[in-house]
Amino acid sequence: MELLPEGQQNQVEVLFSDQQKINEFSKLIQRKDKLTSILEKQNQEKEYLDDVSMEIELLDEDELVNYKISSAFVKLRQEEVVERLEKDTQLVETEIEALQDKLSTIESRLSELKTDLYTKFGKNINLER
Repeated sequence: MELLPEGQQNQVEVLFSDQQKINEFSKLIQRKDKLTSILEKQNQEKEYLDDVSMEIELLDEDELVNYKISSAFVKLRQEEVVERLEKDTQLVETEIEALQDKLSTIESRLSELKTDLYTKFGKNINLER
């Protein structure tokens, strides 16, 4: 059974190496989607931390603030909370940078694979979403 329009035949032979590239492309797309989702969550977390930091800095230095550590809340001085929030923000920023680097590498490889596959298969393959 052919999926091409009636009267049109596939003129290109799919080699094992071509199939490997197609499979790699598919896996990279799935990996990219997963990393993009994680990156969005990390960016949201960074926004939350920034907002909380701004609010905490407005409080009196002597005031005790509830700070969540694991699953428990602990009362800490405002100064300590600001320090912890800065550390948490730095960790999130580091994670965001790592995710962006991974996504950049994946994008580069996807571009290479697209070029190779479109060169060989032309209109017989669709790699766009």
